[in-house]
Order: sequence, then C-alpha cells, then structure tokens
Amino acid sequence: MRIVIAEDDALLREGLVMLLGGEGFEVVAAVSNPQEFLTAVARYSPDVAVVDVRMPPTHTDEGIQAAVEARRSHPGLAVLVLSAYVEQAFATELLADGARSLGYLLKERVGQFKEFLDALTRVAAGGVAIDPEVVAQLFTRRRGPLDRLTVREREVLALLAEGLGNIVIAERLRITEGTVHKHISSIFGKLELAPTDRVSRRVIAVLRYLEG
Repeated sequence: MRIVIAEDDALLREGLVMLLGGEGFEVVAAVSNPQEFLTAVARYSPDVAVVDVRMPPTHTDEGIQAAVEARRSHPGLAVLVLSAYVEQAFATELLADGARSLGYLLKERVGQFKEFLDALTRVAAGGVAIDPEVVAQLFTRRRGPLDRLTVREREVLALLAEGLGNIVIAERLRITEGTVHKHISSIFGKLELAPTDRVSRRVIAVLRYLEG
C-alpha cells in the first residue's frame, strides 16, 4: 500500500512515517502543506492519503479542501483525515464529495495504533471509518429522519459509521448477525434508501447520520 502523509506537525508526521514503515507500508511522501500534498499525489498516485484537517497558511480547512481536490483529480484515492477536534462540517464536506474510501479520525487515535491501522486498511479497501468519539458527539445533536429510528437501530447505525461489518456489530451488541441484517434493512427503509448497491446504501446511511 502506497501512502502520502500531509501533516504540518513534524513530530507526528515523522512518527507516522516510522510506524507505518515498520508495518510494511510504503510511505512515498510526507509533506507539511497542501500544495506539497497535491504535488505528491500527482507524482506518486498513492493508494491512500493521510491528511491533517488544519494546515498552513491559515490552519482552518486547508487539509479538507486539498483532500477534496485530490479526490476530484484522482478518482478512487482513499483519504484518512486526522483532526484534533470533532469538526462536523469538515467530516460532512469530505463525505459529501463522494462517500467511499474515506475516514475521519481524531489525532489521539494514532496513539492507539491498532485502531488507526484498522481504519487505514478499511478506508483503503473502499470503506468508511469514522472515529467513535466523533460518532458519539454527533449522535447527541441529530434530529430529523433519524428520529424515526429505534434505540437499537441508532446503535447499529453508529457502529456502521465507525465502519464495522455485520459480524463485528453483532458481537458488539451481543445479538445475532441475522438480527443486525434486519436492523440495517429497517434503517434503509426508514431513511428511504433505494435497494440498489448494498455498500452504497450503507455509506449513504452514514452520510445521512452525519448530516442529520
């Protein structure tokens, strides 16, 4: 797996290079600003980009804007965004650009390296990985169509937002995989998601959850 890292914190950037390299990943570039990131993506055509939300010059949303631009110019690029805080607008903006192969993690998750690697691998495989803390905080703010969901359906949707599959969700909630499938079908129905591609519906359900 070829990876480009865009992170202006030199200590975190070099730490990611070392940790990922130690796990056998190929870090083809590690840069500190959006322009260098876009140049690296164009030059190396990586499988995954790990991008900080806040980068120079203003440290507001340069990372998100660069990630959106990179995905538009390189369709299929997987992006894992890192943020120090729960920033709903940034998460939904990136997901709305095409909710596949995307992750949004708090930087503290990098310290829990197995979880970080799991998210990175899931995103590279075309899935979505949303930090559990982001999910928990956003869940307290949601209104609208999600009000139709039962408590258990909300629990299932929250785990879907973390990028978990049916088997893991069943284990987490101590229910059968068949019951998980029924809950997901009910979620699709209540959110009025057409029975087209199953993976796309899961991703759209997560996006609806984030957008509220």
